[in-house]
Amino acid sequence: MNRSAPDVLPLDVAVAPDVPEIVPGLVADLLILTKARLSTLVLVTTFVGFCMASRDSIDWLLLLHTLLGTALVAGSAAVLNQVFETNVDRLMERTKGRPLPAGRMKAVRALRLGISLAAAGLLYLALAVNWLTACLAAATLGIYLCLYTPMKRRTSFCIMIGAISGAIPPVIGWTAARPSINAGAWILFGVLFLWQIPHFLAIAWMYRDEYAQAGFIMLRRNDICGVKTATESFLFTIALSLLTMVPAITGRATAAYLVGALAFDAILLGCATQFLLRRTRPSARKLFFATIIYLPCLLGLMVFTKA
Repeated sequence: MNRSAPDVLPLDVAVAPDVPEIVPGLVADLLILTKARLSTLVLVTTFVGFCMASRDSIDWLLLLHTLLGTALVAGSAAVLNQVFETNVDRLMERTKGRPLPAGRMKAVRALRLGISLAAAGLLYLALAVNWLTACLAAATLGIYLCLYTPMKRRTSFCIMIGAISGAIPPVIGWTAARPSINAGAWILFGVLFLWQIPHFLAIAWMYRDEYAQAGFIMLRRNDICGVKTATESFLFTIALSLLTMVPAITGRATAAYLVGALAFDAILLGCATQFLLRRTRPSARKLFFATIIYLPCLLGLMVFTKA
């Protein structure tokens, strides 16, 4: 639902002299610019929201319109984020090979691409789906670019803001199928919001040195031993586990969902506990991969056991 804006927008990035002879092609660079894997996760959560809100049967054509418009907006967020953070991406090993910091594409071209994707996606959602869904997509884009991105160099609270942006896509799917926001939509929002905290804190702890070098404040200040980071991950994992029980308690899911959710929650909570006790890179990596496996399993369980 993994970056901060430089002080000056780099509108013309010269080709770096040390670019290797064999570089990814245009298609590969576009996939990197649009963060295809992250955008896929956005589409998955949007799909789940649509399915959960659909009453008797799924309107597949409307779902297609929703996913297409959402994909355009998600791609624009990724592109514009990289335009704003080109100078910062050059400072980190894991991002310096991206098309903009590596000099394979000029930022002005990427800027035009990002704006075009945003305009097309929002207009498409408004005309082919409904205005509420388009407004939610615009809110996601605005929070991600205008709040989360600049806050990353100012306060660790940015993770909470980013989690809000990342939790809206399932609500986008919900309102596309049923143009209203009710308890079911809020449950999905809460699950995505709470899930992102241990997920991103694990990443932040693994790459804390690189983030610090780039000027990102992703962790609480003076958390040298990781106690605050691990404790926060643990507490949000507990909150997530409690929230996942609500669909079964309120009759929105079957007993099979309850059994499966309890199992998934126990595994994730075990990894969060291990991170709390050890606070090492391997334990953070284990928690990170646990969150990656946990989310699609839980969301799939929700869809297939919907009452």
